[in-house]
Amino acid sequence: MATGQLFSRQTQALFYNYKQLPIQRMLDFDFLCGRETPSVAGIINPGSEGFQKLFFGQEEIAIPVHSSIEAACRAHPTADVFINFASFRSAAASSMSALKQPTIKVVAIIAEGVPESDTKQLIAYAQANNKVVIGPATVGGIQAGAFKIGDTAGTIDNIIHCKLYRPGSVGFVSKSGGMSNELYNTIARVTDGIYEGIAIGGDVFPGSTLSDHVLRFNNIPQVKMMVVLGELGGRDEYSLVEALKEGRVHKPVVAWVSGTCARLFKSEVQFGHAGAKSGGELESAQAKNQALREAGAVVPTSYEALEGAIKETFQKLVEEGKITPVSEVKTPQIPEDLNIAIKSGRVRAPTHIISTISDDRGDEPCYAGVPMSTIVEQGYGVGDVISLLWFKRSLPRYCTKFIEICIMLCADHGPCVSGAHNTIVTARAGKDLVSSLVSGLLTIGPRFGGAIDDAARYFKDAYDRGLTPYEFVEGMKKKGIRVPGIGHRIKSRDNRDKRVQLLQQYAHTYFPSIKYMEYAVQVETYTLSKANNLVLNVDGAIGSLFLDLLSGSGMFSKQEIDEIVEIGYLNGLFVLARSIGLIGHTFDQKRLKQPLYRHPWEDVLYTK
Repeated sequence: MATGQLFSRQTQALFYNYKQLPIQRMLDFDFLCGRETPSVAGIINPGSEGFQKLFFGQEEIAIPVHSSIEAACRAHPTADVFINFASFRSAAASSMSALKQPTIKVVAIIAEGVPESDTKQLIAYAQANNKVVIGPATVGGIQAGAFKIGDTAGTIDNIIHCKLYRPGSVGFVSKSGGMSNELYNTIARVTDGIYEGIAIGGDVFPGSTLSDHVLRFNNIPQVKMMVVLGELGGRDEYSLVEALKEGRVHKPVVAWVSGTCARLFKSEVQFGHAGAKSGGELESAQAKNQALREAGAVVPTSYEALEGAIKETFQKLVEEGKITPVSEVKTPQIPEDLNIAIKSGRVRAPTHIISTISDDRGDEPCYAGVPMSTIVEQGYGVGDVISLLWFKRSLPRYCTKFIEICIMLCADHGPCVSGAHNTIVTARAGKDLVSSLVSGLLTIGPRFGGAIDDAARYFKDAYDRGLTPYEFVEGMKKKGIRVPGIGHRIKSRDNRDKRVQLLQQYAHTYFPSIKYMEYAVQVETYTLSKANNLVLNVDGAIGSLFLDLLSGSGMFSKQEIDEIVEIGYLNGLFVLARSIGLIGHTFDQKRLKQPLYRHPWEDVLYTK
């Protein structure tokens, strides 16, 4: 491996398996360091394509999303780092695929638990092709002021505290990602900070070793000293011992191997990492520390003394003129995410939408304050749900039953009415359910099913003003307005609409007041004197009876009733009901595999 620097301020990465937080942390680090271009060139989400919005400072940017590793590498040939956030099940396969791409030089594998046999294959391929694997079970690595992998070094506050926004003089390598954060802090306190830090990962077979990175640091002119943090288990540290003995490392190395407390336990102890388990005396922390000390590394007597050893080594290099401590730089302010600032109470922001009918923020959704569990457990029906979501209150059962009856009676009126016809023609054209449904719904209006609100509006105005049926009908005639809710193409005095009769029977039985319906019947009596088909139709029946429901229930003020009629609540009943039938007609045509509809020419009057 050896060679030198892995990253620079121009390094860009491909991020596998989208994770918002680590990518955003990388971009925030870029902005903090003053990079001109984001370090994440592209995101790979198998099976997905498009763009993902993230922040680069205060500016929102769109990062391309690719469906495959090969496509991402073709699109971003300068991106040479592959950051793999795949699970342990797929990490090996995706990492191997990345290593086989000519543009990829470094692969970081975050997942723990990657099968050791798979890891060995990755290591062999990387060594044979002069590529670098960091991990598995790693948090990644960082080059101060230039580039970082994923969640390395944690939050922006920690990065600033550890002075990672600009390069120092120390090369650091550790098995532990968690302890890396601790050492970044320690090193920043007693030196001018790190130049590069790598966590090789805690698995038994890391893709690259402690000595690999120490030898690499040895070739980087900006790195003046190295700090190594090993741990009991395995023999990785002995390769560093050999390198020190052979004189291949020319810079001071301060080292400590954690796990000296293992001897206090009577039986063998497995520490956090898969590799942190002593397999004999040579793998103990004490043996490794002693071997490193004898090879020439600066090894303190305890972990507590490590900070002092680092400080002493650094100061000596400063005194010798080998290090000129770097000057501090002013870092830009990273904009805080709005949701975090709101939660902390530092800012307030206006909302964009107001909702009073439902709330999904708690343990379960609520309709008008009623939890979903209550709705199910107490046997609420569709009418009850409509009363909650439309009227924001629980109406009496006779009211919600009336709503359900209206829906049942208006669900369909055969294939020949305009809405059903449109839906059938659209379905037979091969269109999907939503398109077919909408084509039928778009016909609803004053001439088809949309007269319920108008019927309620005009009947209410006439009744409330005390107009006689004669005055009402003749007044509408003078204005050139048909009386909504009166008249039918098929039904007549001698062939009444059964739906109207059913609604009237229900109201007579259960409604406390039916003054508006009785007024509508009086209007019908007058209009029938003019023509046999000017009967009260289903729109008029529902419109007048809904007025009785609203006023008779005692749960609505006059202002609320006027608002309900004005907004169009009652037509909503017809839209909801007829959607059931239109969906049925769509399914019926699909099931029957009906071909494209063409209207017969003999049914068209061709004229000049």
